[in-house]
This record gives sequence, C-alpha cells and structure tokens, in this order.
Amino acid sequence: MFYGEYIHNLDTKGRLIMPARFRDTCREYGVERFFLTRGMDHCIFMFSEDEWRSQEQKFKNMSFTRKEARSFNRMFFAGAVDVVPDKQGRFIIPAYLKEYASIERETVLIGVSNRIEIWDSKTWREYYAESNKSFEEISENMLDL
Repeated sequence: MFYGEYIHNLDTKGRLIMPARFRDTCREYGVERFFLTRGMDHCIFMFSEDEWRSQEQKFKNMSFTRKEARSFNRMFFAGAVDVVPDKQGRFIIPAYLKEYASIERETVLIGVSNRIEIWDSKTWREYYAESNKSFEEISENMLDL
C-alpha cells in the first residue's frame, strides 16, 4: 500500500508533512487516522488504523507469561499515539518518539507496504549504507525464487 522513499523536514511548529504519494494512497483507501510507535532500528512505525488493529490483535495473542512478550508489548504500546493529519497532510510527532528516533529536523519517510517508517535522515543513510552491502546475500537467504 505504501511504497517509496521521501525526504521531508519538520516545520517550525514541529509538524511533519506526509508525502503527496502517501496522501493519495490514503484517499484511495479511505485512511484518515494513523498510529505512531517505536519501531525497530530506531525509526518510528506509522500504521493506518486498520493495520494497527491487525498488529494489535497479533500482539495481544502473545503470552503475557513470557518475559520477552511483556517487554515487547510494553515498549510497543506504551510508545503508541494516534494522529490524524490535517488537510495539508501535516501531523505532530511527540517529543519522546522524536527522541527515540533521534529526529531533529530532516526526516526520511519510507513506505514498507503495510506501514510507513519515519527515520532521522542521518540514521537512515547509515542504515541504508550498511544494509545495502548485504542486500543480495539477505535476498538469497530469504527468497525462494
């Protein structure tokens, strides 16, 4: 549903604008509300409300008697906030999520099919450079084409 890589800056009020392509996708699928939370690799995950509910159901089914499940659920859900972008596609990222992702001004928003990831641009460049080196090897190990 969400694809591509886009660079955007936080505005003077700390708002981030959703890329036009993502806004078009939202209109096409009737998405108005999102949930932001701590993602992996120090980015912010951004889920549509429907996708959030789907992920929430999966995580609710994890056994709370397992320490890893409790810890994951705490970090994932305690960090969550719902946002509704304004008519221009702008929304505010809470300070604790910006801190988690080391976001100061320039961000990279990437579409990862069922979610959007919001990265600090420097962190994304470092992650991309490192991951790009092993992309073919990872592909060979993961894909059965």
